[in-house]
Amino acid sequence: MATEIRTGLDMDVDTAYQYLAIARQNFSQKQIAECLGVNVRTIRRWEARQVEPNPYQIGPALRQLILPFGTPNVHDKAFKFIDLFAGIGGIRAAFEGIGGQCVFTSEWDNYAQRTYAENFHDGHLIAGDITKIEASDIPDHDVLLAGFPCQPFSIAGVSKKNALGRAHGFRDETQGTLFFDVCRIIEAKQPRAFLLENVKNLMSHDKGRTFDVIRRALLDLGYHIHYRIIDGAHFTPQHRERIIIVGFREGVAFDFDAVPLPPKGCKVMRHILHKTDGSEPHIEADGDKYFDHNLDCVPEKYTLTDKLWAYLQNYAAKHKAAGNGFGFGMVFPESVSRTLSARYYKDGSEILVWQGEGRNPRRLTPRECARLMGFPDSFRIPVSDTRAYKQFGNSVVVDVMRHVASMMKPALEADILVPELPLVYRTA
Repeated sequence: MATEIRTGLDMDVDTAYQYLAIARQNFSQKQIAECLGVNVRTIRRWEARQVEPNPYQIGPALRQLILPFGTPNVHDKAFKFIDLFAGIGGIRAAFEGIGGQCVFTSEWDNYAQRTYAENFHDGHLIAGDITKIEASDIPDHDVLLAGFPCQPFSIAGVSKKNALGRAHGFRDETQGTLFFDVCRIIEAKQPRAFLLENVKNLMSHDKGRTFDVIRRALLDLGYHIHYRIIDGAHFTPQHRERIIIVGFREGVAFDFDAVPLPPKGCKVMRHILHKTDGSEPHIEADGDKYFDHNLDCVPEKYTLTDKLWAYLQNYAAKHKAAGNGFGFGMVFPESVSRTLSARYYKDGSEILVWQGEGRNPRRLTPRECARLMGFPDSFRIPVSDTRAYKQFGNSVVVDVMRHVASMMKPALEADILVPELPLVYRTA
C-alpha cells in the first residue's frame, strides 16, 4: 500500500512513528539523527516509544527523508520551480513539501546563501545579483517564487528612509525596482504560475499607487492574479501580516477561501520557547549555543543587561507620555508576539521574554526565532546570532507558504489547465 506523504503541519504522532519506521528501512539511527538534528539516543527512545516525537518540529525533515521511498507518483518532481530573492529558503521549503523541484536559486546576501546551502542540497549553485542574470540563463520552470525585497514598502523601511531623506517604493533604485526583474523573467520564461510575497504595507504605499503599478504589470503579462493579506498568527505565535500574490497563466478556479485558515491563537509562545523542565530536545547541530542542557536554561547572554533594560523602559515611558505606541513588547507563555523584524539583533525590544519578577527579560534565541517562523528544529543555523536574527526577521512564516502552496497544488498537478476547472480541496 502506498504511503500518503503529509507535512509536519498535518502530521500526527502515529504518522511520525510510521515515517520513522519507513526511514529505518533505508537509514541507520545515526543517519536519521543527523538529518533531524537530534542525537541517536533520542531516535532510540522514539523507536522504543519511551517519548513521543514532535511532528510539528520533525515532520518536514522526516518527509524529506522518506520521499524517495514513499509515493513518487504524485510527489516525485511534480513540477519545477525557481526561488528568487530566496533568503534562507522559507518559500522553497513549502513548495518542496508539495512535490516541487527547485532548479534555480538567486540570493545576493552571502550569509543568507550560507544558511540556504547548509539546509538545501541540490545540483545547482546559488546565483547572486538577479539584475545581472539574463533570463535565458535561467532554466525553464513551472512556478516562479519570489519574496522580492520588502524594505522599500515596509512601515519600518519607509519611516527609516523618510528620516534619512531617502526615496522609498519604486523610487528606491536599489531595491524597489527589483520587482521589474521579476516581471522580466516572467515575460521571458512564461511559467504556469507564480507566487510573490511582500509586506502588508505594499497595498497602501503611496496611497495605493505602488500596488496598482504591480497589479497592472502582472495583468499586462497575461496572468490571472489573486492576492490576500495573511497573518502568520494563524500558524505561529506571531502577528506577521504579509500580502501573498498568486498568478496563473491560464484561468483556474483558485480561491483563497477554498481552505479555511486555522483560528489565531492556537499556537502560543510556550510552543516555541525553550523548555526548562528537562523536556527541551537536544539538537546536535546547535550543541549548547542556544540552550544549556546541563542547567536546563537559556544562556545568560540572552538576558538584557541592566543598562539596556533601563533604557528600554525609559524609552517606552517617554513615548507613552507623548501618546505614541512605541515601546517594547513583553511576551509570556500564552502570548502571541509582535512581528519579528530584521533589526531584532539591536535590542530585541519587539519581543522580550518575561523571566519572572526580579529578573530582566531576555531576547529570543536564534533557535526560538526559527521556530517562530515555522522552521523545524532540523533547520541548521550556521551563522552568528546577529546574522541569524537578520535572516529570520527577513524570512517568511513557512506554514503560511505551505497553506498557499497546498491551495495552488491542484492546478500545478493538472496536465492541462482548463479555464474555470472546478478544483476539489481536501481539508481533512
